[in-house]
Amino acid sequence: MTDSFYVIVNPTSGMGRAKRNWKKIHALLQQYELEFDFKFSEYSKHETELTKEAIKNGYRKIISIGGDGTLFNILNGVMSQEYINPIDISIGVIPIGTGNDWTRSHKVPRNFEKAIQIIKEGKTVQQDVGYIELLNENKSAYFNILAGSGFVGHVVHKTTKIKKIGPLSFALGTLLSLAGHKLNTLKIHINDEIINTKSLLTIVGNLRYTGGGMQLTKNPNSEDGLLDVTIAQHINKPTIIGNIFNLFNGKIVNHRLVSNYKADKLRIELDDNTDSFVIADGEMLGKGGYQVELIPLAVTYIVPK
Repeated sequence: MTDSFYVIVNPTSGMGRAKRNWKKIHALLQQYELEFDFKFSEYSKHETELTKEAIKNGYRKIISIGGDGTLFNILNGVMSQEYINPIDISIGVIPIGTGNDWTRSHKVPRNFEKAIQIIKEGKTVQQDVGYIELLNENKSAYFNILAGSGFVGHVVHKTTKIKKIGPLSFALGTLLSLAGHKLNTLKIHINDEIINTKSLLTIVGNLRYTGGGMQLTKNPNSEDGLLDVTIAQHINKPTIIGNIFNLFNGKIVNHRLVSNYKADKLRIELDDNTDSFVIADGEMLGKGGYQVELIPLAVTYIVPK
């Protein structure tokens, strides 16, 4: 086992900012006397493979340089490896992504030096982790922030195509999604209750922010052992247009057509043939029904004091 950090750099994060700023970050890591080795990811989900390889080779401290998608892939590497208990791996983050919602929720600054100072100080917290499985496809994933379907899935679908424009891509993706999205007929199993409804979106949250600052869950707490669930029922497009700003400031969860729950698991089945994109931490998983469960205090992160 080694005491060095293993630094995983996604060179495409932040429209190439990670690659352009690597020399500066490398110098700062040395300036703060952090012992480290590093590797650039080279293709989609490569960070998951690099994480597993690092843990196999004795690394127990990992630094993610990228956005929420990079951290999502590292988390899936930590949770799916079979060498040690995932809680024994510490993960620090230097944010250079489009959304940076994990670092926004944990108040990690985007300033490189300040983020490295936090890693140097080494304060850690244990965080709950969500696990999502698609019902009609052989796909599953662990997530830090949020999983969901419906309108939010269409936003991610649109945003993926225009991500190169930066943080504004989430807002533009929201507007573009208004034209094509339809309500889905769902059967939702939650807390021994079955809800049959037409839903605009269903969100399963673990942290406060998603989609570059949107606040779509009411009382998320990544250490309480429960998912924060938001179900928006029977909301039409004019209502959504009138509440665009409420998607970002958190007030949407108080709308009369929005229901909020706390649960450790849920299952969602589609009762029609309409498409419903399913996402986790801003990454597209697939379409259709799914089930989610929470794994309490499953992973360790380095956070500000």
